[in-house]
Amino acid sequence: MKKIAIAFAFTSLMFAAGSASAEDVAAGEKSFAKCRACHQVGETARNGVGPALNGLFGRVAGSVEGYNYSPANKNSGITWTEETFANYIRDPRAAMPGNKMAFAGIKNDKEIADLTAYLKQFGKDGKRL
Repeated sequence: MKKIAIAFAFTSLMFAAGSASAEDVAAGEKSFAKCRACHQVGETARNGVGPALNGLFGRVAGSVEGYNYSPANKNSGITWTEETFANYIRDPRAAMPGNKMAFAGIKNDKEIADLTAYLKQFGKDGKRL
């Protein structure tokens, strides 16, 4: 009986640890509140102070039609991946000197992963994948 209890406790602990490291889309949506002043996502998203973020991952930086990007962004050569986005969102000014994004950044890796999971839901048309 003691072995079963130990196995159950170990399994529960492993499940909890796995859950803690998984991306949390709901937490990412809450984190997106920091971005919402300038960016939109979803089927009705439009460019505002910043470009719409639909279909961000796999997109070349500076390529959203109708948005007036800084030369630094247009000429960065970046294609948005989870890695390039994480590096950028930690400190946008340092990651891309000369861009016009006035945002201090998100330093917490878990929050960045959650925000990434939230943004990855939106295809180019703004529909959730």
